Amino acid sequence: MRAYSLLFLRFSIALLVFHWGLDKILDPGHTLAVSDRFYMGLLSFPALIPILGVMQVGVALAAMVGFARRLVDPVILLLTLGTALGVWKSILDPWGLVFEGTNALFFPSLIVVAACVLLLAFRSDERYVFDRIREEGKEAPAAG
Repeated sequence: MRAYSLLFLRFSIALLVFHWGLDKILDPGHTLAVSDRFYMGLLSFPALIPILGVMQVGVALAAMVGFARRLVDPVILLLTLGTALGVWKSILDPWGLVFEGTNALFFPSLIVVAACVLLLAFRSDERYVFDRIREEGKEAPAAG
């Protein structure tokens, strides 16, 4: 059950990152608006946004299948952590009791970051990922 749970967690996080990347490709204007609103214009370079989107989609696809996990999983963690930092006020004060402009819908960003940390912590327990299947294939004795 643990291996299936980790696979489901991996796939769902990667799907979220995939959608973020696809949004950058299909609607760069949305990314510009988000960048200006939550990230002080950090990604406000229209020509760069689709390129970042393609890169993000690639990282998400690699994460979905568990390819290059030692590289990809920390990148996914950094992406989700960056998102959470952008909405930190909504994490600390989801109902706007202290900070203006917060939104309770952003609170789950903290949960997504925790899920990414969990994937890193339980990497050795994953079974249904490309990296593990490739490793097990190398260890199999040659028929002969």
